[in-house]
Amino acid sequence: MIGLVLAAGAGRRLRPYTDTLPKALVPVGPEGDPESLTVLDIALGNFAEVGLTEVAVVVGYRKEAVYERREALERKYGLKITLIDNDKAEEWNNAYSLWCARDVLAQGAILANGDTVHPVSVEKSLLAARGRGQKIILALDTVKTLADEEMKVVADAEKGVRRITKLMEPSEATGEYIGVTLIEPEAAAELADALKATFERDPDLYYEDGYQELVNRGFQVDVAPIGEVEWVEIDNHDDLARGREIACRY
Repeated sequence: MIGLVLAAGAGRRLRPYTDTLPKALVPVGPEGDPESLTVLDIALGNFAEVGLTEVAVVVGYRKEAVYERREALERKYGLKITLIDNDKAEEWNNAYSLWCARDVLAQGAILANGDTVHPVSVEKSLLAARGRGQKIILALDTVKTLADEEMKVVADAEKGVRRITKLMEPSEATGEYIGVTLIEPEAAAELADALKATFERDPDLYYEDGYQELVNRGFQVDVAPIGEVEWVEIDNHDDLARGREIACRY
């Protein structure tokens, strides 16, 4: 099993940081500290802590910044890092971005969005949930109070995910998908096909819409509750301030 990070996004709401950096490399450590951790650092550190030795990172917007740091990140975390280019990162949404990594999914992967600050307990919860034939397991926050922007999930204890979308009344949801997934090798081909169908239908769709496509086809997608965990998806400067507040506690 490998780690997989989607780090191709531009994150325009985080300018001026993202004038020169992809969102995954925006510092979440102390302001002005050249050694500050980034979201990518946190993901790589989590992967290393749970025993992964290889990571693939999908890059696109300002990808040269990731290429420049690759060797240093490999040394820092003891990982072999492969970079995968997304040639449509500034045009299409992340269903295509995850599809770009379809070849590495055959090894099995823990996927982490490149804008999610979260502790390693999330990866540990996903790994602990294996063993009952699940092929895809989503990390689910069932504690947080939800609003309109969250990626909401309705899940059944026996049948797994029924719906995953932002376009849902918060009161209907079981919880929020936090942007971390365990994908077993057996799911790789079917997931790749569902992602392709998704971005061919509409290139602005999310990879979570690919998960919904799988569910619609009768494929079971499961969830693992993460408990009461401090995490944040960084989309804007308020989120970044929250990320800096909690990252130092991990």
